[in-house]
Amino acid sequence: MVLPLPPDIRLSIEDDLTDRSSPSGGFVNLRRLSLVAHYPNGEKSSPFRYDMATRAALDAAIIAAHFVRNGERYVLLRSALRPPAALRSDATWVATTGAMPGNQWEVAAGLVEPGESPRACAARELLEELGAAVKETDLQDLGPPTFPSGGLLAERHIYFHVEVDRSRFVVPTLDGSPLEHGATIIEATLADALEACRAGEIADAKTELALRRLKERL
Repeated sequence: MVLPLPPDIRLSIEDDLTDRSSPSGGFVNLRRLSLVAHYPNGEKSSPFRYDMATRAALDAAIIAAHFVRNGERYVLLRSALRPPAALRSDATWVATTGAMPGNQWEVAAGLVEPGESPRACAARELLEELGAAVKETDLQDLGPPTFPSGGLLAERHIYFHVEVDRSRFVVPTLDGSPLEHGATIIEATLADALEACRAGEIADAKTELALRRLKERL
């Protein structure tokens, strides 16, 4: 099975606020540090400058929602508009996949808000993004957390999986963001989703890792 293309949602730049903005006080903030590395033998490096991003909601819950139909395991994928990827020019990607890299198929995921547990976040995101109402206790761990971009941001990805009842889904509540408007949800067998990862139809790293872990777990 070849996955359908995600919705053809495109972005245009209304205004570039970069030169009029502070490196702190936004959704993502910049810390510019002078660091010294201390080594086990007692040596230390000369001071060196290092830039890193910070964010109030630092970690993310990643959720593989799945169900069985006619003896086959299916997973739910959702289209996601990713501005940094959408605004890059990549002719090779378009020629290979037929789609811009900013529109990607992903498993449900979302940032853990301050004071919220990762499991509570996972349950909230399933309702917002897929329309699946599950209890926190239904969510099962899917391997240890990972650092997807540890050289830039200390974000952890915390993985869960849950078997859902497809007949009980409701309309996704969404979060009100333009990035979630117009998204599409598809069903794919786990085998087809993994083949789509190998073919480049699914390019989101956390999604591929979640799907591979789910295959191992089941």
